Amino acid sequence: MDKKEQSKKEQSKKGKPNLMFEKKFAFDIWDQATIKKAFDFCEEYKGFLDAAKTERKAVVFAEAAAKKAGFLSIETIGESEKRGFNKPVYSINRGKAIVLARPGSKKISEGMRIALAHIDSPRLDLKIIPLFESEHIAFLKTHYYGGIKKYQWTALPLAMYGTIVKQDGLKIEISIGDKPQDPVFMITDLLPHLSKAQLERKMEEAVPGETLNVVVAGMGTRKKDDKNPVKKNLLALLNKEYGVTEEDFVSADLELVPQGFSRDLGFDRSMIAAYGQDDRVCAYGTLSALFESKSEYPLVVALLDKEEIGSEGVTGATSSFMADFISELIYLENGSHNENYLRDALTLSKAISADVTVAFDPDYTDVFDSGNTARIGAGVVIEKHCGHHGKYDTSEATAEYMAFIRKFLNQNKVNWQTGGMGKIDAGGGGTIAMFLAHYNVDVVDMGPALFSMHAPFEIASKADIYSAYLAYKAFFEAK
Repeated sequence: MDKKEQSKKEQSKKGKPNLMFEKKFAFDIWDQATIKKAFDFCEEYKGFLDAAKTERKAVVFAEAAAKKAGFLSIETIGESEKRGFNKPVYSINRGKAIVLARPGSKKISEGMRIALAHIDSPRLDLKIIPLFESEHIAFLKTHYYGGIKKYQWTALPLAMYGTIVKQDGLKIEISIGDKPQDPVFMITDLLPHLSKAQLERKMEEAVPGETLNVVVAGMGTRKKDDKNPVKKNLLALLNKEYGVTEEDFVSADLELVPQGFSRDLGFDRSMIAAYGQDDRVCAYGTLSALFESKSEYPLVVALLDKEEIGSEGVTGATSSFMADFISELIYLENGSHNENYLRDALTLSKAISADVTVAFDPDYTDVFDSGNTARIGAGVVIEKHCGHHGKYDTSEATAEYMAFIRKFLNQNKVNWQTGGMGKIDAGGGGTIAMFLAHYNVDVVDMGPALFSMHAPFEIASKADIYSAYLAYKAFFEAK
């Protein structure tokens, strides 16, 4: 019997097929027990968002969760212990990316289940020499990171996070703005009474990048002959509090993010409003699924940096970090770093690029293809390809791989839908899928849909957050 006849026979056993493919809103079909599980899961997810507002903080959270789950740092495994890949392990790259792996009953040479998410989000970074004084006010110059609408970041309370590294190697952690007693920082905006010329500009030009200067101090040294008295007073304060000088800004990763924590949205609390859900919602979902899945395949989860600016750099998806980590797993398994083993293992693997997509917004219908855009609340979204215009800068999953994805989602009754990044000529977006595809790995994008993506606060449905977690778990456990 050929596959076509076999398919017909299996279909006849199931009864009359549903000829129409329709989106199903999860809260409309879930029972109360499942809804409670989704809400409980999202409470823990909000805790992650609040603790992990930068990529460094996300790595700290992931490492602590991994250790609690019994994972070991791969760097701590000595030569005498290398007798097979039989323990869950992880590795951290420069404090800004982490890869974790769990062994299965199958060998790595038989293929892995890999999920990649990114833990960087659009924000404001400080320039190398950021501090200046003007009109008796001290400011910090910023350089925006990733795709933002600059006007959304003015008149917004900001918190500062990051690391200052002294030239002797001492690291000073900065976290200011989110504790109730902390000060916050802000970028000024022009009052409406004097904004006629500003309001006549294109939105992209209304707030030039060089005016995203953050107010940080307004008290001087009280010495009449001091030039830049506010800047000097602030530097003295920073030196007393943190032991830093102005030159120490040269070796610092300091980020400004929206102040405040994740909150339930709506009278029914069915959604979450928070900073950085792109893509930490997928990072948390894949991490949770890794800890809780029972898979016969070895599992790998990579939480990576730099996706918002093209994935370049030592902590992004184009780095060899993840491939090197898998090579170490192969060495644990068979005592060899043979490149052919890595190539063959990756070719037999299957992967998910766990990333968010856009939700159809009824206030902006002109940029969406309504039949090919995800709906918020209708489950996890599969995107066959991302990219822009003529499918540039993308990875496209094959029909065979899409069939595999559909099968395990349907078998596990996961609420899912398809989606895309708007009309063909309206724009588009990229993910890290194409970088894994370079290794000849089947990969597809999968994650929740968001309102207000890349805004200081993004909106996600609890139904989609939980559906994404269930989808990642089903992927890890798929045969």
